Amino acid sequence: MLCYIAYPTSLTLQSANALQTYTTMRELRQHRPDMLALIAHWGRGPSRFREVGALHLPRPALGKLSRLYPSSLWYYLEYSTFAWMCAPIIAAQRVDAIYVRQNICAAWWSSVFGPRLNIPVVYEAHDLELRNPSRAREPWAQGWVHMIDRLALTRSTAVVSLTEQFRRYLDAIDWRRPDEVFVVPDAYDDTLFVPHDRAAGRAALGLPPDGAIVCYAGMTFAHRWLDGLLEAAARLVAAHPRLLVVLVGGRPAEIEALRQQARMLGIGEHVHCTGPCAQDDVVRALSAADVLVIPDTLTDMTASPLKLFEYLALGQPLVLPNLPALHEIVPAALAHYFPRRSLDGLVRALDAALCDPATGAATAGRRAIARQHTYGRRAERILKVVDGVVQRKNQQRQD
Repeated sequence: MLCYIAYPTSLTLQSANALQTYTTMRELRQHRPDMLALIAHWGRGPSRFREVGALHLPRPALGKLSRLYPSSLWYYLEYSTFAWMCAPIIAAQRVDAIYVRQNICAAWWSSVFGPRLNIPVVYEAHDLELRNPSRAREPWAQGWVHMIDRLALTRSTAVVSLTEQFRRYLDAIDWRRPDEVFVVPDAYDDTLFVPHDRAAGRAALGLPPDGAIVCYAGMTFAHRWLDGLLEAAARLVAAHPRLLVVLVGGRPAEIEALRQQARMLGIGEHVHCTGPCAQDDVVRALSAADVLVIPDTLTDMTASPLKLFEYLALGQPLVLPNLPALHEIVPAALAHYFPRRSLDGLVRALDAALCDPATGAATAGRRAIARQHTYGRRAERILKVVDGVVQRKNQQRQD
């Protein structure tokens, strides 16, 4: 039996973390109906994870104490407590392997519980805790931050990396051999992200039928350089008077800040913020666009944003920051890359994309890439890693 330990940040799928965890669980369940999935649940609120058969454990909500004393260390303690809570449940089952994507849970299971129960642990690493904007900042706690990364990444039986670049990094710092790290990029939900008619989408959303629409979609706008996107738009309106930047999603304070910036730049009428949308409306808004853009990513060498694969599935021209991790997925011929955080570069890339004739070959090429990165394919890749780990363990027992 496979056990998946996760700590989604939203049980109603209001975060990329939760969406990726939910959809990965859904597809894994198709292949392994007996999978044990463990997540934390606070109170009696709704949870989409019941749909994928997850066992809900009471959330040890110690992180809420950060309201009294602001510190991420409360969350470290919360995740550690959850890791301990999982132990007796797993010990009572015949579990062949643990798959975990929460780094502190991974540190505990890789260094303590997995070895004690003789269960191999596969850790899906999304980045170093040392690079987490929400990490503990206390100077005296920095040793703990480093220890989380080191235990999770060096003591796990195998590591799943989102990118080849991070795999090479772990080899370069002598933390893992390349044959112990397996690249499994993020994915998109092919039951949702299918191309829609552009004109119909614009009509349904009240967007101008003849507008030159550049679209970005995300649940949060923080750390994504959307202020840079608006500055670039301000430079482009003279050459593209029908330009409309459509921002889908975001939090209220983020949306208001961008609206205020647009007014200050004199392009208020060229920026449309939809606010949070249902997934169907997100797909409709993206399909209505001429160009899809990612101004920046939260991470660099582990960058594998869900929206990249969703954009690819729809097929329009892409504008992307020039990161090696993104080049692993999208070749230069199928995207307009620009130097990261270069305003001049972003302006040039957007201008080129808006003038891109969007040939059928390029559109088909982007969609073909997307088809390699459905959640179904992702689940197959994960299970190949897990099965290999279990097989090697069984072979060692026989030897």
